Amino acid sequence: MGEAQAAGTIRVLLADDDEPFLGALSPLIERQPELAVVGRALDGLAAIELADELSPDAVVIDLHMPRLDGVSAVARLRRDHPSMCVIALTGDQQAALHEAVTEAGADAVLLKDEFVDVLVDRLAAAKAGS
Repeated sequence: MGEAQAAGTIRVLLADDDEPFLGALSPLIERQPELAVVGRALDGLAAIELADELSPDAVVIDLHMPRLDGVSAVARLRRDHPSMCVIALTGDQQAALHEAVTEAGADAVLLKDEFVDVLVDRLAAAKAGS
């Protein structure tokens, strides 16, 4: 992880059960010099376990995943890692779901179809605020 440990680098854990989506998202994030993907999880429980193990600066997590849904996972991440940036990522436009994950502790809720630019900005802003 040499370069990922460089000062100022935002260490990001990605969690989504859509492997092709994760495969596309990782290089997009890695292309940003201030970001480094330190782990990938395919379900909500694995996201929590990896967050405990890796202590990333930020978690980008899908809301619809097996084993533990995104809202529950966000609540546990917020409880166990209060200073971690948690960004929910979803294709679901239901306002009630967005409100639930925000109440659970997500710093932001982004729609998958419009997230890349916003995601990079939010992660950088979260790191600057910590």
